[in-house]
Amino acid sequence: MKIYSALQRGTYHENYCEDSIYNGKYGKNKILCAVMDGCTSAMESYFASSLVSKILKKICHEKGYKEFVSNEDKKVNLEEEFQFILRNILQELKTIKNHLLLDEKELLTTLILLLLDKETQDGLIITIGDGFVALDGKEYVFDQDNKPDYLGFHVNQDFEDFYINQQQILRFNNAKDISIATDGIFSFEPLKSEKRNHDFTITEFLSNNREHSEKTEMLDLKLKYLEHQMGLKPTDDFGMIRILVE
Repeated sequence: MKIYSALQRGTYHENYCEDSIYNGKYGKNKILCAVMDGCTSAMESYFASSLVSKILKKICHEKGYKEFVSNEDKKVNLEEEFQFILRNILQELKTIKNHLLLDEKELLTTLILLLLDKETQDGLIITIGDGFVALDGKEYVFDQDNKPDYLGFHVNQDFEDFYINQQQILRFNNAKDISIATDGIFSFEPLKSEKRNHDFTITEFLSNNREHSEKTEMLDLKLKYLEHQMGLKPTDDFGMIRILVE
């Protein structure tokens, strides 16, 4: 199994990148990945996406520590584990919000969360807000017309009510090629007035094409090709994680 990632500031954002990415081991046999996109019109828009990344890191560390201490190999339903992680994220956000007296506008970020069982290649992906997902070449576009249902809107909501109303959940089995990306993947535009012709879509090139897959920096190499050979760069911040199961 190979995991590739890329994070790039969009050309329209002069000061900082509002996207964040995370991937880590969740226990012995699972992978937890996420891409986040902060709200440009919110307060310190990079903060919320980076904060969620740190929370996910904490969740993974705690999972590893608990397994080490208990020395148990208890099988847990994948969706129950997924809900536990998501519930934990919201609880942590609520605690931090109250502790630091944060405004709701300081917690506005989208979230695409992926939990993958390495043994079965089964998994779940939830998209809170907008973004892009690809599973074995099939693309899923989540477009909320520039009004994303940000994660921060749900910090004080009852979790069961929140989860049951989520319509953007994908459940998959035995996947071999998985990608999640922020909506910056749709923002590639020519650097200059002239546009060079190409016979592929950006989403297909980044989520399905396997050129340079032998290298850990595959996505970065693809971004350099798009910039230097095709004259294309993302105008919006771009974050992506791709997993190839061998």
